[in-house]
Amino acid sequence: MIFCKSGGCSAKLGPKVLSKVLSKLPKFEDENLLVGFDSSDDASVYKLTDDIAMIQTLDFFPPMVNDPYIFGQIAATNAVSDIYAMGGIVKTAQNIVCFPENEDLNILGQIMAGGASKIMEAGGILSGGHSVNDESIKYGLAVTGIVNPQKIYQNNTIELNDDLILTKPLGVGIIMAANSVGEASDEAMQKAIKSMTTLNKKTAEIMTDYDVHACTDVTGFGFICHLLEMVAKDYSVDVYADKLPIIKEALTYADNFLITSAGQRNRNFAGDRVSFADEISFAMQEVLFDPQTSGGLLISVNSKDSKSLVEEMQKVDIDARIVGKVTNLNKYKINVM
Repeated sequence: MIFCKSGGCSAKLGPKVLSKVLSKLPKFEDENLLVGFDSSDDASVYKLTDDIAMIQTLDFFPPMVNDPYIFGQIAATNAVSDIYAMGGIVKTAQNIVCFPENEDLNILGQIMAGGASKIMEAGGILSGGHSVNDESIKYGLAVTGIVNPQKIYQNNTIELNDDLILTKPLGVGIIMAANSVGEASDEAMQKAIKSMTTLNKKTAEIMTDYDVHACTDVTGFGFICHLLEMVAKDYSVDVYADKLPIIKEALTYADNFLITSAGQRNRNFAGDRVSFADEISFAMQEVLFDPQTSGGLLISVNSKDSKSLVEEMQKVDIDARIVGKVTNLNKYKINVM
């Protein structure tokens, strides 16, 4: 058995297909449902009291690395990220497991141990789960967090002249694609694994002290398509390509066409809503559409706070950068320059 197949957030359904399906679901009305699926946000938020709201999310996918313990860590880090993107605190988590019954159960044990280690690091409690016999391995978690209803970060509440901050490097999907055909260097893989197993917990804790207007985590829809979800109908965004944190090897691999089908789905979904300056290379474009697994937070913050926020994050080794600015609406929703 080959443990690692096409996995991680590259395995997500494309945004075009998903949006079509979700548009046909009935709308649920409840005054306490503060965030539902209609805004394509990272998680749902349900108000329990005036001071406490419950955040619910889940995420699972096939493996993207051969080490089962590391795969479990990546899956759990990715699953809890939605809680941080909403401004919340992780409380409980439950395992979601698909595993072939006739395979070595020690592999499953290592996956779940890896996941448990990250739930513990997040300060949460692993409280149960559900498993099914399946032909292929998939793992993830359903996670519950809490947040003050007055302090929720949504993904589509950016404001004019906000600065955009990204807190992890892009390119892990391309590196995983290169690794699947034996072309990724050990150094590139170590950089990608470090990124994918780093919780967004510190980032979330730091940004609570600043005037943050919106936030999302960059995962399977890539930087561009997640940014499209953030851009309200009244705004456009300028993206500074030379400021983006990127794992440099990803650009080399993209130049050699070691790219993902999910990245192409993201490009097709973005369509003519994105403009690239002439100097933006094919490789850079691919990195911007690249599906990320357990990516960083993309934060829209008052420009008066952005420099201080980045500096505070960098002091604790978060690779945060100011990567763009919210502008008045123009011909394109996203302008990469």
